[in-house]
Amino acid sequence: MRKLIFTAETQRRRDTHVGFFSSLTFTVLFSSLCLGVSAVRTLGQTETPPAPSAPKTVTIPAVAEKKLANGLTVAVVERKSSPLVTMQLLIRSGAASESADKAGLADITASILTKGTKTRNATKIAEDVEFLGGAINSGAGWNNSFVSITVTSDKVEQALAILADVVLNPSFDQKELDLLKSQTLDGLTYNLKQPGFLANYAASKYSFGEHPPGGTPASLQSITAEDVVAFHSANYRSDRAVLIFTGDIALVKAAASAAKVFGLMKEADGGSGSASDCQSGHPGPAFRRLLVVDLPSAGQAAVSYYKQIDCSGRRSRDFFPASVLNSVLGGGYSSRLNYEIRIKRGLSYGAGSNIGWRFNQANFGTRAQTKNQSAAEVAELTIAEIKRLTDGTVPSDELIPRKSTLTGNFGLGLETTAGLARAVSDLYSFGIQTSELNAFVGNVNGVTDAQIRDFASKNLLGGDIIIAGDYSIFKDDLAKRFPNIKIDVIKADDLDLSKDDLRK
Repeated sequence: MRKLIFTAETQRRRDTHVGFFSSLTFTVLFSSLCLGVSAVRTLGQTETPPAPSAPKTVTIPAVAEKKLANGLTVAVVERKSSPLVTMQLLIRSGAASESADKAGLADITASILTKGTKTRNATKIAEDVEFLGGAINSGAGWNNSFVSITVTSDKVEQALAILADVVLNPSFDQKELDLLKSQTLDGLTYNLKQPGFLANYAASKYSFGEHPPGGTPASLQSITAEDVVAFHSANYRSDRAVLIFTGDIALVKAAASAAKVFGLMKEADGGSGSASDCQSGHPGPAFRRLLVVDLPSAGQAAVSYYKQIDCSGRRSRDFFPASVLNSVLGGGYSSRLNYEIRIKRGLSYGAGSNIGWRFNQANFGTRAQTKNQSAAEVAELTIAEIKRLTDGTVPSDELIPRKSTLTGNFGLGLETTAGLARAVSDLYSFGIQTSELNAFVGNVNGVTDAQIRDFASKNLLGGDIIIAGDYSIFKDDLAKRFPNIKIDVIKADDLDLSKDDLRK
């Protein structure tokens, strides 16, 4: 049971992590962070890296689909290579559907589903899933919510019954809600003292005009059982849901099993939309604002750059150029940011970038953690690398390996039934044709240097530098390196993410 609970909590925290970092499906992770900078330099001096191999293709069985009488879509990717099946109920509503004063409600609602039903308490749910040798997870990001369970193929019917029970018959027990809120608040209180987390949280409001999907201390405390019931009732509806099966199961069996336990799931009373106002992007100055969140006595500083990209949502033609750009700039160990900041200068254990996708926009950001004394230098290096993308080139001997990193991580993520289910759910979340799953590699490899430069010049400039750290240490150097920029300083203790100016 301990293993099961840990797995669920770990998944929940991953999916509720801050701002734009919670919504990305194809995330490229930093590798080899245990390797010392001196060792990297020695390796670079004594060995010539091998040339990249030819790009490999990824072939995925087509997504088979059937709509039940109540409007619930059943989607199946049959793969018999292992006797496992992942079942994920995707709800196309997440933090975007909650109000700012109730930030965190979508995730609290998803998380409490596994804490008790009308016939099972939290312990019983854990025991029943563990008896099947499975794992159950739930959570919410900006664009969606989910509950998933993975078991061997001979346990599908029993597992699906548990999945339906937690989704359709939650008890929303007050004691479990109080405990969940308390645990979430404890974790948030700790994380808000960490520079990287704090900078990213501040960016949700400051740079992207959103509320943090994980909630704020005030919003989490305000969430009531009535709020959870109302959110569940409005969003956990059959026509807003997709039941995804990946693994050793055929559509006929999946649809029949789903109809037995989800056939009474009700449709929504009215439509819901996730669209927002959209304005075309335009070139701007290198950056427009510089915010310091002052954490006195912080051991390190987090240095980030954030830019909201309008009119370039997940469904736009910019998705693939932007994804390759991200791989070049900060999508792995050999990316430009990591090379300049870590490998070349030894200023950080890792630097990178990421893009969080929405329906009509994208949230772009970079990240690096460094000693306070070098915070201003890292900020300057970050801006220089972003500008280089807008007016420089990405030669083929750099572009090809960065594409291979992106497609390689994509293929790696599809090797498990759970990873495959997440990839399918990303497409359904945004209403993208499932055939795009097999087109991903080709679309990535088709991106050109000119497309990257065009996207960067139109969309990346004019964002915000946010530094969270001990301002007293890097204050003078920051003013020296950015002499004509107004530096907005907020003490971490005075930060209020519910306010437009971020101040209590």
